[in-house]
Amino acid sequence: MPGESLNVPLLTLSWTLPLAGALLLLLVGNAGGRRDDLVRWLALTISLAVFGVTLGIWAAFDPASPEFQLVERHAWIPAFGIDYYVGIDGISLLLVVLTGFLTPIALLSSWHSVEKKVKEFSIFVLALEAAMIGVFLSLDLFLFYVFWDAMLIPMYFLIGIWGYDQRIYAAVKFMLYTMAGSVLMLIAILGLAYLHSAATGSYSFDLLKLYTLDIAPRTQFWFFLAFALAFAIKVPLFPFHTWLPDAHVQAPTAGSVILAGVLLKMGTYGLVRFAFPLFPAAAVYFAPWIALLAVIGIIYGALVAMVQPDMKKLVAYSSVSHLGFVVLGICAMNVQGMQGAVYQMLAHGVSTGGLFLIVGMLSDRRHTRLISEFGGLKAVMPRLTAAFFIMTLASIGLPGLNGFVGEFLIMVGAFRWDPRYVVGAGLGVILSAVYMLWMFQRVFYGNVTHEENANLPDLQTHEWASVIPLCAAAIVMGVFPTLFLKPMEPAIEKLVQRLQSVQTLRVEDTSGQGARIKGQIQYAGGGR
Repeated sequence: MPGESLNVPLLTLSWTLPLAGALLLLLVGNAGGRRDDLVRWLALTISLAVFGVTLGIWAAFDPASPEFQLVERHAWIPAFGIDYYVGIDGISLLLVVLTGFLTPIALLSSWHSVEKKVKEFSIFVLALEAAMIGVFLSLDLFLFYVFWDAMLIPMYFLIGIWGYDQRIYAAVKFMLYTMAGSVLMLIAILGLAYLHSAATGSYSFDLLKLYTLDIAPRTQFWFFLAFALAFAIKVPLFPFHTWLPDAHVQAPTAGSVILAGVLLKMGTYGLVRFAFPLFPAAAVYFAPWIALLAVIGIIYGALVAMVQPDMKKLVAYSSVSHLGFVVLGICAMNVQGMQGAVYQMLAHGVSTGGLFLIVGMLSDRRHTRLISEFGGLKAVMPRLTAAFFIMTLASIGLPGLNGFVGEFLIMVGAFRWDPRYVVGAGLGVILSAVYMLWMFQRVFYGNVTHEENANLPDLQTHEWASVIPLCAAAIVMGVFPTLFLKPMEPAIEKLVQRLQSVQTLRVEDTSGQGARIKGQIQYAGGGR
């Protein structure tokens, strides 16, 4: 297996390194000034080292294999069949790299904007990175749930301590929404372990073993709903999205970058990794309804974004719209749709993370995010304007930038599945261009109508260091998509084969519901 000859547990290192870094920062004193600078540099160095480890994982990965690689497994709680079991395939690989890529950028974004409790802030960011990477690596459902819930704690404090005026409300709302879905998922996870015990005589939370369970259709329905609700809240899928704008608007810039770039992807990743392959019959049955919610979210998010007076809230609602595309691609359950969905997760992390980053820079300079307070910034801040323009074009899916590739594949996959969904999604693409370009015009073009804007500084050194990698990533992903599509294709083909092998589903129902379910599954299973 690739990477075994290295004798280095790269996957374990990728999440324990930021956790160890967070513990190391505890040893640094709390006095400000030079010690705060030391904390900032230590946290940045550790996060860059983690990014280096994720690139090492990518280098050790065999892109031709659909199997999980660099697997590490150790008994943890043997009495209940719980293991420390991690591995990576083409679907999770680039999400781990994305996490390693965005964390240093998030830390750079807080270089001057976070001035209180710098040590605690850095500790929470590194702890959050460890939990996020752990979510993408876990192949044991109990371990996955531990990481899934662990990431809530640092994000709660990042919003609640370093956020804006209504930060406590936003932090509590974020926690309550996510916990509500998580509890139902935990019940379903325990139910799966029980079913494995009933079938084999021993408990197991091993994802690959649970894939092979023969689960009754009715049971699949309930378990799928429990998993899907938890992931729909995290995406967030309409109508479970109401926590997101508050969390984004109230979070500090670093929190918004990580929230948009990585945390939201855990919902769509959960659908791809757990909900759909664990319960394929139920997934095929519910896919049209989930896709309908996704299309509603695409249009709704775009329309609401269009009327927002606050730049940050506008970008937040754009996430609701863009992640609807990802869910639509997953529901198509063919190679193009799934591949486009995973690619769009990466693209959205880069482009929307970049938008939040630059909006944060403007907010730090003017202490306002109202679009009406700006205008004419192109003449004052040409370099920042250029960076924002690249991120804007990437967000609306201009060919040659990262957003186009994912949306194109999703539309192709959705069209092969059911062309009706493409009509609504296409309207979302048009609306996305409208609200993003309209915002850009009002903020950067025209005359400088507020004296406060006349002497705003352009990009500074630490800002250059965070903006250039994002712009470069958007261009590289748009010009060389095969670099990112090739590693994920074998794993996605294997997943799609599993979903499309579900051809019939018999449910005892005297009303004739069973026949209707069967027909829908036969329809959804066709087409590569």
